[in-house]
Amino acid sequence: MRNVLIVEDHDDTRLWWENHISEAFPQAQGMGAATLSEAHVLLEKHDFSLALVDINLPDGSGIDLVREMSRTHPDIYCVISTIFDDDTHIFSALRAGAMGYLIKEQPLDRQIQQLKAVLDGEPPLAPGVARRILTHFSRQNEESESTEALTDREKSVLQLIAKGFSRPEVARLLGLTPSTVASYTKVIYQKLNISRRAEAVIEGVRLGLIDPY
Repeated sequence: MRNVLIVEDHDDTRLWWENHISEAFPQAQGMGAATLSEAHVLLEKHDFSLALVDINLPDGSGIDLVREMSRTHPDIYCVISTIFDDDTHIFSALRAGAMGYLIKEQPLDRQIQQLKAVLDGEPPLAPGVARRILTHFSRQNEESESTEALTDREKSVLQLIAKGFSRPEVARLLGLTPSTVASYTKVIYQKLNISRRAEAVIEGVRLGLIDPY
């Protein structure tokens, strides 16, 4: 690990990382930037192995910088360091190209240990962030399994039921008889473990079959 870019607008935090980054990577030198502009200047002058990037910066978002570095400096290992631990920020950062995500609330020595995991090929993730990622993909799998449990015809019936169409209207729109629609509805309710139209609306939105807006 050579140079480490530290993009952090809080002076105390930035200086702490500059002075202690060698505890994670003994051969590394920390170089600090308080803004995106300063980070761009350093990126033009130096080669970096890793970038530790805050999200809220005076002249923009650190996530945008990560996205840019992923394109222009793909060899830099980008890690977010922030106070934000919600899904929106976490997944926006990961989609932008961040390979790690640390939460500032954690003790700094623990963050040092999490950064060192990079040397063993492990992504530096705060425990709470790792749990959110696992929960997210677990939820996605459940939704996928629920959707896959429905046939294409059943999904079409559910979409129309969730949108408020009556059984005769659903039958007319799909070219079926009302009794056939009733049979499909019964099967759908059984598969999704629901019993009312209101629950069908909720399931339709959850499964991405209807737009809630």
